[in-house]
Amino acid sequence: MARSRPVAVVTGASSGIGKAAALALVGAGFQVIGTSRDAARIAPVAGVTFVDLDVTSDESVDAVVRQVIAQYGRIDVLVNNAGVGANGAAEEFSAGRAQAVFDVNVFGLMRMTRAVLPHMRAQHSGRIVNVSSVGGFVPNPFMAVYVSTKHAVEGYSESLDHEVREHGVRVLRVQPGPVNTPFDANQVQADAPLAIYAHRRRVFEDVMRESMRGGEDPAAVAKVIAAAATDAKPKPRYLAGSTAGRVAVLRRIAPARTFDKGVRRLNRMTG
Repeated sequence: MARSRPVAVVTGASSGIGKAAALALVGAGFQVIGTSRDAARIAPVAGVTFVDLDVTSDESVDAVVRQVIAQYGRIDVLVNNAGVGANGAAEEFSAGRAQAVFDVNVFGLMRMTRAVLPHMRAQHSGRIVNVSSVGGFVPNPFMAVYVSTKHAVEGYSESLDHEVREHGVRVLRVQPGPVNTPFDANQVQADAPLAIYAHRRRVFEDVMRESMRGGEDPAAVAKVIAAAATDAKPKPRYLAGSTAGRVAVLRRIAPARTFDKGVRRLNRMTG
């Protein structure tokens, strides 16, 4: 009897990288369940079943994982893609506003991971692919809260991978550079803006828009996610796109002072 198709769950699959990843996994032979806060508003996508999910809710996460297991009997791949950006100087974010960003980008990912791990361990196989960012290993002024969430994802993912590998499960990171999506238009804004940062923040927003519009096609990142999900010998991390590759090389080989100056120059900062 032929084995049924492997099952993949992709969070934040309504648009951008998540939607492209869902399509790429369909093309790779997966039965794909895509999640969104409001699945009813998503146009049908061939091969993808959409369900409602709020990654900030334990109850929502547990219900979706139970639903998938009940219907398909297994989860072979989880792509933790759901996330939000955060725009503003670190000083302009209250602790509460920063916590809201962490609740999606970090704790949402942790909730999903904890919910699927028992099933993956029981079947002694599975891949968890966490969509990180070049911001997970380089600084980005006026994105300190967002960047700190991605640093957290990096540390969590790499550490967890060592914990679960002996149980047949791998935890992998995909690190895109700028991607041509509306990400910059849907960021969480600082809730305590200060006049002292206003000009520099506007400059950053211009740099960000230019970077995103010139960024990678989401399909290119999705191809890397599919590779992480299917490679016979997976790598702990996958750089996605030419910018990510260049930045990773520079971070590794450039003197710290030189790299620091490059960050400031890229962001049109003086001093």
